[in-house]
Formats: sequence, C-alpha cells, structure tokens
Amino acid sequence: MLKKIIYTIVFVLSAVAFAAAQTVPANTDTVMVLPFENTSQRAEFNWVGESFADSLSDLLKVPSLNVVSNDERKLIQQRLRVPLTNLPSLATSLKLAREGKATLLIAGKYNIVPAQGETAAIVSVTVKIVRVNEGRFLSEEFSDGRRITRDIYLNDALQNLQTVQGQVAYQILYQRDKALPFAQNQFVEAANKVPARAFEAYIKGLLSSETDLQTRENYLKNAVRIYAEEKSGAIYADAALELGHFFLNQRKFAEAVDYFSRIAQESALYPEAAFYTGLIHWQQNNYEQALAVLRPLAEDLKLTSVYNTIGAIAVQAARADKKNKGNSAKLLTEGIEHLKKALVSSPDESNVRFNYGLALFLNLQYAEAAQELRPVLAGSPKDGESYFLLAKTLELLKDASAADFDNQARRFLTEGDRYAKLQTEWSRSKTTDAIGLRVVQPPRRDFVGVILLKNQTRTVQTPVNETEALLVQARQHYKDGRDDDAMAVLRRVLVSEPMSAESYYLLGMIHLRRGDKDQSVSSLKTALFWDNRLINAYIGLVKIYLEKGDCLQAKNYMTSGREVLNQLERDSAAQFEEKKSEVEGLQRLVERCSTK
Repeated sequence: MLKKIIYTIVFVLSAVAFAAAQTVPANTDTVMVLPFENTSQRAEFNWVGESFADSLSDLLKVPSLNVVSNDERKLIQQRLRVPLTNLPSLATSLKLAREGKATLLIAGKYNIVPAQGETAAIVSVTVKIVRVNEGRFLSEEFSDGRRITRDIYLNDALQNLQTVQGQVAYQILYQRDKALPFAQNQFVEAANKVPARAFEAYIKGLLSSETDLQTRENYLKNAVRIYAEEKSGAIYADAALELGHFFLNQRKFAEAVDYFSRIAQESALYPEAAFYTGLIHWQQNNYEQALAVLRPLAEDLKLTSVYNTIGAIAVQAARADKKNKGNSAKLLTEGIEHLKKALVSSPDESNVRFNYGLALFLNLQYAEAAQELRPVLAGSPKDGESYFLLAKTLELLKDASAADFDNQARRFLTEGDRYAKLQTEWSRSKTTDAIGLRVVQPPRRDFVGVILLKNQTRTVQTPVNETEALLVQARQHYKDGRDDDAMAVLRRVLVSEPMSAESYYLLGMIHLRRGDKDQSVSSLKTALFWDNRLINAYIGLVKIYLEKGDCLQAKNYMTSGREVLNQLERDSAAQFEEKKSEVEGLQRLVERCSTK
C-alpha cells in the first residue's frame, strides 16, 4: 500500500542533516512483519492489525535493512498452510520468519477504545522485536552485563493511525541501530501519504470475505474515490490494481482493463497491471493491442510467464495475419525469440517447450521442432496434440517413426473426434491452426519476487542521460572553482535522484574547500551511505579526520577505504593504479597519527 511511496521521496528532504552515522550500514538483517493482534474483542477493528503489517513492511524499507514484503509473507503462510485469517502462535511465527529467511520478526497487539461522546476512538499498540535465530526479544546490553528488553508502546487517536505507524517504524529501526541517520518525522510523513479514510477503506476491502463480492467492490471503489477527492484527482494505484484483479477474476474484462489502465506508467505497480491487461487483449484476440502493452515489459521483468505469453501471442498473430506474409514472418521470428528466452529461463516448463516446438514447426525448422517436442512427450506421455505435431514433423523429415507417433495421436485424441478434425485440416491445407498455443494465466505470486524487489530500489528520477549531463556540468563547475554554480546544479540532481552518491561527494568537497569541515563530513558520509564503494569519499574523510587529529576515525575510514581499494584491484586495474599511491600515502600518515 505504501510500497510505491518509497522512502526516497521523503528522505531527500533531510538526508544530509541526518547522515551523522559513524559507520556505513550493511544489509545484515531481514525483517518480517506479522499482522498485529486485536485485543479489543471488537471484530470491526480487525482491519487495523492488517494495516500495521502492510504499512510497516513498506516503511521499514531503508537501505540498511532487507524486508519480506507483506505479499511475500502471505505467500509463505499459504505455502506452509497457515491460515491468513488466524494469527499464528509465536512458534509458528518464528517458523514463517525462518521460511522467509528473516532474522528479525515484528509482532504486536493493539487495543481500541471506541469513541464516546466527544472523545475520539483511541488506539493503543505494543510492539515487540524478535531475533529469529536466537528465538529471543531484541534487547539492549549494558556495560554491567544486564540486558533490558524495551517494548514499543504508543497511544493516540485512531484517526492518527498512520502517524502511529510511522512512529513505530522509526522506533523499530532506532532500537536496531542507534546511529539511524533519519528522523522520526520522515517516517511519519511517509506513513501519511495516503488519506486516512482511503487507507481504511482499502485495508477493509482487502480483508473482506472473497465470497462477499459486493462489500469488497464497495470498499475498494470508496478507497479510489476518497483518494481522488483528497488528492486532486490522483489515482490510488493499490486500490485500482485490486479492483482490476477483482473484475478479472469475474471475467468482467472491460471493467478490469478500465482499472488496470488507470495505473500510471511510472508507478511500480504498472508492470503487473500492464501484464494482465495484455492477457485480457490476448483472450479477446486483440493481438496487436496485447503485444503493444506487453513488449516493453519483456526485458524489464525477465519472467518466464511474460516471455512465454508474448511469444505465444506473437506466434498466434503471425498465424492470423494471412494477407501480409512479410508481417507474419516478422511476428513469427519475434515469437520464436521470446519463446527461446522463456525456455532458457525455465527448461522444465512443458508448455513453453511445446510453444517453442510449434513455433519452430511453423517456421519450417522441422528438425529443431522435433528436438523440442520429444521432451514434451517424455513428461506428458498422453499429450495427443504433441504426438500429432511430432508425427507431421517426422513425416516431413521422411522419418520412418512418424507412423508410430501418428498411431499414438489417434489413441489420445479420441474425445470430440479430435484426431479426425486435425487430420482433415492437415490433409486439406497442411496447416495446424486448430492446435493452439499454451498460455496459462499466471497467479499474481509470479510477480512478487520480481516486482516487489524492484519496488525496494525504484526511485522517481530523471532519465539517466539527463542526470549524467547535470553531473558533468557540476563536475566542470567544481573543477573551475565555481562552487555556487556547482551547488545549484547538484541540488537539481538531488531533487529528482535523492540517492546520487556522487552529488553528495561533490557537495562534501565544496564544503571542505570552503572550510566547513563538519558539513563536509556530513555530506561525504551521506555519499557513502548511498554507495559504500566510493573510494574518493573515504579519502576525503580520512584527510579531514587527520586534520582534526581524530586518529580513531581516520583509522576506521582508512580501513574501509583499503577494502574498497582491494576490490578495485580485482575489478578495475586502471582505477586501482590511479588511487593506489594516494591511499598508501594516507595510510602512512594514519599510522603515524595512531602512534601519537
């Protein structure tokens, strides 16, 4: 739900100000969030527990922490046969976390005091952080050996639920890392990007019974409507996507396409919406429309189901285009290329291999087609269509075994007089149009591993060439000593690409040249926060700390810089040689500093 309002939109507002971390964070933990337990015994507030899981799973997506998305968590529950409608025990929760390779588990409970008179409804929430591998709650260790577990407890009006969720996210991250380089307000702002009433309607729609279709539809439509009213007509992409699937499952294709098409191309949800829109066009034999929607997705997603679908549609379009032989041949070639990619990515997928074999047959590549169809029969020995197609392939190759495969085709194509119909078509026109390509509508879980992973790193940014052009300007301004011009350009870069490590590095060097060492340190650390391989930032920090006489910090950054230099030796000999002498010279200065 908040997974598209990625932290970068907010974090850029004060990334420099809160970049005072003394070390560069690493993705050493993976976190899973479970729905919180409703202790109020009022079922009408069950949606709050799911909203915590959905919201926190997105808010915790910071560079130093991996997150098992809420959708991935649900899939794990289904795979382990743990009902989504029941809250699992602690033991089962740990099992789910281990299955998701999580090292931290977030569990909580909440109580709702309903509104009374002029007093608003109140939500009280208690959150625990569990270290999965040790099976114990996260605790703070003191110098005397004592360990104290600190639960997170918050209390506020229910209408401020998203604010509470932002505060909880901050507290979770702060307990894990006291050097957290972000402020609580940043998480609160990120949590409140969706209007409260739209957010509530969306969660209630997700939780409504799948058999109560009218209730689900009403909640989700209300979420879309409220969001648009409060956001100047903007589209609530999450709710629109759910409505698209809601209507697709009922085979109401026009309504499904309507909601899928509302999702903007820059949205992280667009690939999923576009893929299912393409499937709908395919089912309606609108091949050109289907291909126009799906082609841009192929290389972006690299999913077997996408390659297979596009390949099958292209082959079917080639078959259907009887008038333009040139276009038909072009479409067939395109189909073969996509199906080949699908087969490389999933060699055991029989439908993909069958489609590839059929496409090769249509392209008159009979020997190659036979080579693909034989393994299909090895896995599906009662596949009458594959027997028929292989028999005709071998017949054209003048292979004596063709008759044996034809007999098997007769044996397994008896229903509906299927063999006779295929044979009649073949005898009349030497075509196999009655044998269709095999495309199974994939479940949504096929997209989880790819699209949700992209959501964690996707940012709203200018095109790479534009960003690079601005950085070229900034470098030249810096080189020529025009610091004000350089800073103006760098601010333009950071507005659209807040994770630009080089921008922060150049800002750090400008501050250093102006004598503002503290601001320079802050910017250089931020550069390393976004790219901990930036050797020049390590060099700059070492120099500053040497000038300050802070030998410990100089030594720490020198050690990290040496590690990056060693990596450069393996990956880029030219960069290694360029930086080697400078780093070694600093190393000697650090050694002398540390002995004072």
